[in-house]
Amino acid sequence: MSEFTNDPRSRRRFLKQAASLATASSIALPAVIPTACAASNSPNERLRAGAVGTFARARANINGISKAGVDIVAMADIDANRMAETSKSFPKTKTFEDFRHVLDYEDLDILIVGTPDHTHAIPVAEGLRRGMAVYCEKPLAHSVHECRVIRNLAAEKKAVTQMGSQIHSGDNYRRVVEEVQAGTIGDVKRVHVWLGNGPTVVGKRVKKAEVPKGINYDLWLGPAPYRPFHVSHFHFDWRYWWDFGGGWLADFGCHYMDLPFWALDLRYPTSVVAKGEKAHEGDNEVPHKMQVDYQFPARGDQPPVHLTWYHGGWMPEGAEVYNKKSAVLFEGDKGRILADYGSRKVFLDNGKEAEPVEQTIPNSIGHHKEFVEAVKTGGPTTCNFDYSGALAEAVLLGNVSYRTGGKELQWDAENLKATNAPEADQYIQREYRKGWTL
Repeated sequence: MSEFTNDPRSRRRFLKQAASLATASSIALPAVIPTACAASNSPNERLRAGAVGTFARARANINGISKAGVDIVAMADIDANRMAETSKSFPKTKTFEDFRHVLDYEDLDILIVGTPDHTHAIPVAEGLRRGMAVYCEKPLAHSVHECRVIRNLAAEKKAVTQMGSQIHSGDNYRRVVEEVQAGTIGDVKRVHVWLGNGPTVVGKRVKKAEVPKGINYDLWLGPAPYRPFHVSHFHFDWRYWWDFGGGWLADFGCHYMDLPFWALDLRYPTSVVAKGEKAHEGDNEVPHKMQVDYQFPARGDQPPVHLTWYHGGWMPEGAEVYNKKSAVLFEGDKGRILADYGSRKVFLDNGKEAEPVEQTIPNSIGHHKEFVEAVKTGGPTTCNFDYSGALAEAVLLGNVSYRTGGKELQWDAENLKATNAPEADQYIQREYRKGWTL
């Protein structure tokens, strides 16, 4: 990246080799977990964290990790006004405009990244290279390639990591996973995931406007292509431009598709095909409505799975009978399970009531607290970058297919290639603006 040295600094405290907590080791993990990184010298020692991004979800993550017993010692934001607001709650915290000063700050155990998608990967990767535990908001990165780089780094460094899929720590998701994995509805070959919302008139290309006082717009752009400043692609609305975000699929896919990924041990799709409709014409706008079909191979004794994502009002045929604007529907050979963030219902084909299943996944101690305890003890976490990175890769592949004109991509996960679509390469790995590298 720009003006960085990869030489680790001698600023971190000596950390002894981790010993797993009994409670941590009893958690049912959704995927292969890298060996946990070294633990803190003492369970009672205060950890030190730096934060990149300070508003909205970033602020919620800062607050959550702070309440879990971590000292927030440094933070950075390109918007001085937003950072000043968050700083009121952390008056002793050192503040910077440039996130690179946070990475250089002394004795950091944890890095928290809550910036827009297009600026996730560079601070996350550098934090991992410097031996930090890293918490990053979903969808982990802006491109499939960035997700893979981050996953590989996390495994290489044996880092404790967590992606911000907060609902993953809720009790309801855990009970659904138990029901699916207990065979309540038999073998599952079909899953539908739909999100009722979607952007309407956002993302129209507009003329240049004045950069507000207190904002470092060039730093906000980071590795993205240069676009003249305008609020139409700035705070929050960046989500609806390909240069900076990935629309509603990137925003919510890692939340709703998390449930079937966890319950069915999904990993890499073999093919992905997407279609969509825009709310209006624009040269760089995400679709308002979208459908993505993923084909996943058999896993052990589990059959192949066809998963379909819908948003913007599109949903599977007949789904209106469930009266759910957003939901996940598992279809097994013995019945169906309908679930959302806070509810679930089993429909058995024989008309009987489903028998209760044994609880095999402990209730979470709290999303942020789970991460902090893993840092103290060496981990692991259930939303580590190995699991959540594979999830994010699959989610983002839907956008890759859409951007190649809706072509069905034959996916070679090992080599990160759509074997039948070389035109997809530019979307799998984006080109960075001059001066920025991963």
